[in-house]
Amino acid sequence: MATRSTVFATTLTLVAALFVAATANSEGDALSALRGSLSDPGGVLQSWDPTLVNPCTWFHVTCDRDNHVTRLDLGNLNLSGNLVPQLGKLEHLQYLELYKNNIQGTIPSELGNLKNLISLDLYKNNISGTVPPSLGRLKSLVFLRLNDNRLTGPIPRELTGISSLKVIDVSSNDLCGTIPTTGPFEHIPLTNFENNPRLEGPELQGLAVYDTNC
Repeated sequence: MATRSTVFATTLTLVAALFVAATANSEGDALSALRGSLSDPGGVLQSWDPTLVNPCTWFHVTCDRDNHVTRLDLGNLNLSGNLVPQLGKLEHLQYLELYKNNIQGTIPSELGNLKNLISLDLYKNNISGTVPPSLGRLKSLVFLRLNDNRLTGPIPRELTGISSLKVIDVSSNDLCGTIPTTGPFEHIPLTNFENNPRLEGPELQGLAVYDTNC
């Protein structure tokens, strides 16, 4: 027969396990993972204390009335490091602003889970790799700024399905292929392909030769 102390210890273990399970996907967990991936020479993320339950108390974080994170304003803060896939857990995020830093690595495909995202500002960093097709799931996206990075590969066709997209800037990368002619790309600025040496304009769409540009 189990002793009282054994039952108590077992109960504590179960409570701890439930707490871990409940917080494993929390917004605080996602922000802590992001903080851990970034180099912060200016100490601007010092308020991001992972022991705090409520990330809405952290600087550069904005929340709604229900304490859901809606905005990360980390632009022009001299940060370096990598974006993390845990960012996809911020289900209520509307603005992700990481412009004018020195962030490296790639754009996590998990950002496509941010169904409420209005603005994705990653311009003027050192981000490489391709633009993930999963961003085509961002049906609320209005502003997409990826210019002045080291992105390669084609513009994903999936982005043409974002009817809300109004501002697109992918200039000054190394993108290739052709600009889509449907959806928001119908009026894409010419600088988007002029500053990508292997990206062709939409008026040349359909010629097989452009597939070799990638």
